[in-house]
Amino acid sequence: MGNSNRLDWVDAAKGLSILLVVMMYAAYNLGEHTGQIGVLHYIIGFATPFRMPEFFLISGLFLSQVIDRPWRRYADRRVVHYLYFYVVWVAIDFILKSGIAQQDGVVMVKGIALAMIQPYGVLWFIYMLAVFSVTAKLCAQLRLPHWLVIAAAAALQIAQIQSPSYAVTQFAAYFVFFHVGYVGAAYVFRIVDAATRHPGRAWAALAAWAAAEAFLVFWPDGRVEPMAMHMGLAAFAPLHLALAVAGAIALCVLACLLMRLPYTDWLRWLGAHSLVVYLAFTLPMSAVRIVLAKTGLLADPSAVAIVVFVSSVFAPVLLYLAIKRFGIGEFLFERPAWAHLPDGSDKRGKPLSVEPAE
Repeated sequence: MGNSNRLDWVDAAKGLSILLVVMMYAAYNLGEHTGQIGVLHYIIGFATPFRMPEFFLISGLFLSQVIDRPWRRYADRRVVHYLYFYVVWVAIDFILKSGIAQQDGVVMVKGIALAMIQPYGVLWFIYMLAVFSVTAKLCAQLRLPHWLVIAAAAALQIAQIQSPSYAVTQFAAYFVFFHVGYVGAAYVFRIVDAATRHPGRAWAALAAWAAAEAFLVFWPDGRVEPMAMHMGLAAFAPLHLALAVAGAIALCVLACLLMRLPYTDWLRWLGAHSLVVYLAFTLPMSAVRIVLAKTGLLADPSAVAIVVFVSSVFAPVLLYLAIKRFGIGEFLFERPAWAHLPDGSDKRGKPLSVEPAE
């Protein structure tokens, strides 16, 4: 498979992932404020084992291409890059909340400072990408065997650790998928390549996987709740881990097959800008829900959740396009030159100026 095709399906897989993430928050936002359940709850319930693991596995797929770089160059792209956007959007969130709640500046500064050591809100994913990148680099420099790192990470995931530190909890839950993406990238590419050559068999395999996934998630007592998914057999920790990896690979295969269909390039574009959506989707989410609740335009919970979901995806995209069109606010989605480490240069030694969120 050529590099361009590979990037197409990777971006499409990221597009599917960001849709599932926004969908989950839209469904649970509705559940939190109304106590109701809509159709999106069942889709998210089905995707629970692999929804976030997919994002982390994809994030590790191309790590092998950069992990041997000197620390400064590596950190500039894989650590500082994410932390820049994390800090910017944490500050924006606190400023907005402080203005609405009319809190003083001291409270806001304390909250931002705490967010530097305790992953904040939905932005925890970006924070943990930086942490995972540092951890993977340390493991590589210590020459730890891949099997040992994955075994230890899998043990942490299966242990379902709940720590007072949110960073520790999320590290234990998701580092294994990031490292599996890094170590197993060649196998993922082979599977996707096989799906490209045998699309009929790939669609059949996806149908079988979906049936097995649904059965294990919803049987015998799996059920959706307004703000959570109570799983059936899939709640068994080792099985949950296996389903997470299988589901992440299945989404990669699905993305590859979708890229063969007409009118799907929007999904690739969305995936290429998935971090843009992730950074800003919460801002319109509550606003749209409140407007719908105040006006009573929609009474059906499924309809409300779908409108909130679609609006939460489109609003960040429109904001990004407006910024690109008018050239105001680029720092929201592009890392400026001053936010690079010294000597953060590409392979030709050319200094980096700005770097988009992706």
